[in-house]
Amino acid sequence: AYSHLVLLCRNEEGYRNLAYMVTQSFVEGQYIKPRIDLDLLKERCGGLIACSACLGGELPKLLTAGEYEKAKAAALEMREWFGEDGYYLELQDHGIPAQRQVNEGLLRIHQETGIPVVCTNDAHYLRREDAETQDVLMCIQTGKTVDNPSRMKFETSEFYLKSEAEMAALFPNCPEALE
Repeated sequence: AYSHLVLLCRNEEGYRNLAYMVTQSFVEGQYIKPRIDLDLLKERCGGLIACSACLGGELPKLLTAGEYEKAKAAALEMREWFGEDGYYLELQDHGIPAQRQVNEGLLRIHQETGIPVVCTNDAHYLRREDAETQDVLMCIQTGKTVDNPSRMKFETSEFYLKSEAEMAALFPNCPEALE
């Protein structure tokens, strides 16, 4: 089992740690795709900022499964590793119903723990109109055709780089998370 996690470099130490983990993911963590384990993450989290990620992240998976207390415990552990200002609960809205449920859980964790929230958009292409091109490229990557109903495909065409105004419209009740 694996989960997504967004890591951002805060400084040179973070860059060195991230570069080391990326290298290790290819050298020792390769299993279909490169990956790292939590022990390496904990050992090398200095200088990094982490965000809880998309629906593929650990917290969203736990919240979707109705495991609120486990999600809260995992968030508190991440805050312990990355520090008070180094771990963020990531709110996303791509028009997927499960994200609304996850956002409610993340906001509850935020209210109970004080872990900060940030609004993001999982951007896989630049503009909304690029969704079709992205779909074709994913078909090429996975060896499928666009008429194959079982191909890997994004649920909506909302995975583009949104403007500040578009993000504000999606999250009108979260101005602190937009800042």
